[in-house]
Amino acid sequence: MRVRHRPLEESVRAAIEQYFDDLRGTEPDEVHAMIIQAVERPLLDVVMQRAAGNQSKAAEWLGINRNTLRRKLLEHKLLP
Repeated sequence: MRVRHRPLEESVRAAIEQYFDDLRGTEPDEVHAMIIQAVERPLLDVVMQRAAGNQSKAAEWLGINRNTLRRKLLEHKLLP
């Protein structure tokens, strides 16, 4: 069964629109890096919780290599 992602996409779109509105005409800088940084940590945190700390399962769910997941968990200080 394929889950529909439209509500998530709409929430992200609304947040990005709000970000630009809040700038009030000021030019943004490094928007891509800012958004990836803001989204990646909570994504990893929630997926690791849902996978009960199982890195192999979490990596599979995320569609990334386990070593990549481990590196990202270390970068975000999500490992003890």
